[in-house]
Parts: sequence; structure tokens; C-alpha cells
Amino acid sequence: MIVNPLRDPRDRRLPRVPEPCALVVFGITGDLARKKLLPAVYDLANRGLLPTNFALLGFARRDWGDTEFAELARDAIRQHARTPWREEVWERLAGSVHFVQGSFDDDTAFDELAAALGELEGTHGIGGNAAFYLSIPPGMFPVVLKQMQRTGMAENTPGRWRRVVVEKPFGTDLASSRELNALVDSVFSADDVFRIDHYLGKETVQNLMALRFANSLFEPVWNGHHVDSVQITMAEDVGIGGRAGFYEKTGAARDVLQNHLLQLLALTAMEEPVEFSAEEIRTEKLKVLRAVSLPEDLSTFAVRGQYEQGWLAGERVRAYRQEEGVDPASTTETFAAVRLGVETRRWAGVPFYLRAGKRLPRRVTEIALVFKRAPHLPFADTDTEELGNNQLVVRVQPDEGVTLKFGSKVPGSVMEVRDVSMDFLYGEQFTETSPEAYERLLLDVLLGDATLFPRNAEVEASWAVIDPLEEFWAGSAPAPYRAGEWGPRAADAMLAAEGRRWRRP
Repeated sequence: MIVNPLRDPRDRRLPRVPEPCALVVFGITGDLARKKLLPAVYDLANRGLLPTNFALLGFARRDWGDTEFAELARDAIRQHARTPWREEVWERLAGSVHFVQGSFDDDTAFDELAAALGELEGTHGIGGNAAFYLSIPPGMFPVVLKQMQRTGMAENTPGRWRRVVVEKPFGTDLASSRELNALVDSVFSADDVFRIDHYLGKETVQNLMALRFANSLFEPVWNGHHVDSVQITMAEDVGIGGRAGFYEKTGAARDVLQNHLLQLLALTAMEEPVEFSAEEIRTEKLKVLRAVSLPEDLSTFAVRGQYEQGWLAGERVRAYRQEEGVDPASTTETFAAVRLGVETRRWAGVPFYLRAGKRLPRRVTEIALVFKRAPHLPFADTDTEELGNNQLVVRVQPDEGVTLKFGSKVPGSVMEVRDVSMDFLYGEQFTETSPEAYERLLLDVLLGDATLFPRNAEVEASWAVIDPLEEFWAGSAPAPYRAGEWGPRAADAMLAAEGRRWRRP
């Protein structure tokens, strides 16, 4: 690795730019590549964050050449890119776009891919460095990984690096997760495997660490002495779209509870790392995930639901079982909620309520710390009728920001205390718009920065939480809820059993 002696990595005026390299995307014609990966590559180029010597190599079954692939990339970028279209940026990028046609079990196609990478070392000066993005169904991972091993594309050699990016789901349970992790680690070294969870690339998720560890205001009350409960919500107003084949086998718990929400829980509950490095942050997150406990009474504190037809945003929407490709007798959940504990000194006794669902009233992801009520109020009961618990809410999406909810006197001649909110919004405070999660994560892969990527131990610890839930739910029918509602009534009863209620985002 060449190091510029005149450059100080602590100087924030200089952007982080990777070494010369190539990005190879398997499944380049899929939705993820068209809507997220290709636009992210362009946005990085538009911001001057890609190296001058860069190449994008697509691999798929389509009978295309470089020209047809470039047209697909151009259309996808113009439709989905975050930054403005600039023809000169595209012209530079288009000259680095290449395509290799073939199927995953075709030895000849992979030989051609390996040869194409070798040619790019001479034509584009990529130095042999390459990151491989597996934007393909997990069932195809073994075939592709073994082909890469056979052709030597996965081998690191002195002076060149090779990395692989794996999309979720990381298995379907603990056993399959371990099997998949063993396979990936047998082809690539552990440091070269990047398991991508796009939620960790969002600015507000990263701001959670800044909020906690860069301020003396919050950390003293960020514990069970002051926090009554924590609620983590991921609500979607959309249905399953065209993903029936995937969703029928997966469900809400495996789709988002196992990864996104448990990662948010880990970041919320983790201790301060010794230093802000990938290894130290992952160490603290893993401690939390291994300390997560399930409730003894799963029948009350673990709820799954499935949406029925209803009204959403003024339009009538059909039930999950009426969606195209869904079994009319399906027992797959579209909503999951569970009460978890974190058995550490900081959080012992504090319930963490997690919920995720589709066809809920609005799209929102947030982390809410609900604080305990003041031990004594010197006011009359009638003065504080509209006063609730203090809350600190981190909004991950949309309207990224932080809200602090506290009591304040209502103007007037009598003492009346009511909840008010103080808001911080990213869009209002900073002139530069937040980059898309895939922009940040792709850049980190090319830089070799694994801070925002979970390791296999984290994945396996998460499955150790979800597997008992899936075993408990097996064979039972999910509770119905009408599209446009905040989940089944059992989810409300779960909190009501302990004298609490869900926060309305």
C-alpha cells in the first residue's frame, strides 16, 4: 500500500479516497444494483471520492456487451442518483464500465471474468485490487464463492487486496448462518468479508455514537437508573411489492428484527469503546448481543401479526394473503414485536421493546428512550394531567434528527405543565445533504474500513435471539391487523401488561 507522506489522515479537509481498484458486482441487473449500487457509484464519483484508476465490472446472464451495460447504468443513475446529473462525470465513469456475460455455474464465464480483471490492471491501472459485491440470492453464494476460489480471484497477494461484500439475509437460522459464515471465511480471510447492513450506513445511526460519546449531557442518564424503557420501531407503509417469493420464506422477524433492529439495540445499549475503531466498536456491540435475554412468558411478550385489507393514505389496500405469489393460507408474519432484556449492570431491569411491520400508518424508523417519571412533583395533580415521560428520540428515517420531549409550563395565569418537543433536524442544521447509506458503505469497503459492518460473531449472536422466537411461533397463526393500523391488539396488550404503551411516531 502506497502512503502519501504529505497527507495526514486526521486532516478533515482532505476527502478519504480509496486506492486504485475495481468493483465487481454479481447480479448487476437486479433491483438492488439498479436502484442503489449503480447510483451510489455515480454519487461517489460526483463527489470526487473514487480513485482516478477505477473500474466497474458487471456480471450477469444477460447477453450484453459493454455498450448495453453502460446504457442500463446510465438510465439507473439518472433515475435514482442523489446528486445532480453531470455529463462530464458520467463520461469519465462510462469509460470504466465493463460487462461479462455468463451464469454462476459456467467455468468459462468465470475464467473470462478473471482474465478481464487482469486486463484492467494494464488498461485502467487498478493495481489488482478488487471488491466483489454478491447482489444475488444467498442460495447462489456457494457456487459463486467456489468459482472465485477456483480461479484465484479471492486470493490476496503482496501488493493487492481482494474483498467480498455479502448482502443479508445471513442464513435463515443459527445453523445455516454458521454454515454460510464458514463457507465465506474459507474463501476470504475474516478481515476481507464485509457483511452489509445498510441501516448502519445511515447518518443518524452513526450520530447515535456521537450523541452518546461526544457529549457529557446524555451519558450520565443513559442507563437503568434513569431510563424506564427503550422502544425501537421500524414501520413501513408499503406491502411486500414483488418480493413474495423471498418474504414467504422469511417473514418480518428474520427480515429485519434479526439484523436491523438488533443492530440498533446493540448501538443503543453498548458501552463506550476504548477507541473509535472497527474492532473496539464490534467488541462492545457483541457484548450487548450476547447479553440479550428473552422473556419467560413468550405468549405475552412476543407477538407476530399479518396485515389484512384496509385503508392506507386514502387508498384501499389488499390483505397479505391476497398479494401476488402469496399462499392464500400463509402463516408468514408481516409484523413482529418482542420485549427483550439486556443483562448488564447498565441496563438490568430495563425492557427493550422492538417492533417492525408492513402496511403500518407511516414509514418511520426511530429509537426512543423513555425516561422514568420524576420521583416527586410539587404540583397539584390537575396541573400535570397532560405531562408524560421525558423522551429522547433518535429518528433514523425519514426526517433524520433527534427530538427531546420534556415538560414545560403553559403560558397563562395558572400552573399547567404540558409536554413540549425540541427538535434537531439534519436537513435544517447542515447545508450538505446526507449521503445514501450505500454510498458510505461502498466507500468504506473500498477503503477497507469495517467499522460499520457486523462480523460473523454478531450475526450468530443475533440468530441466537431469533431462533427461540421462531421455534415458539412455529405452527401458530399470526394475529390479524388491518392495513393502516399500528399492528395487532396483542402488541398493545404486551406493553399494557407492564403499565406502558407504544410511542406514536
